Amino acid sequence: MVRVEFLGPIQKDALELEIKNLRDLAPILQQDETLVEWLDNSAVAINDTLVSSLDVALSDGDKISLLPPVCGG
Repeated sequence: MVRVEFLGPIQKDALELEIKNLRDLAPILQQDETLVEWLDNSAVAINDTLVSSLDVALSDGDKISLLPPVCGG
């Protein structure tokens, strides 16, 4: 099981899912209308390392973080 966390302004509780890779996660997140606006412009990290491929294999206990863009000063 992996944990999916939503950071910053994404106001969602974490999810615990049985998935093999990020490609399995994408359709699950796309079903949530409150997340759709964030999916195209958010970075994704697995265990605090940014990734760009949907085919990265996941292991039991991995943490996936959805990182939306933020403004800072």
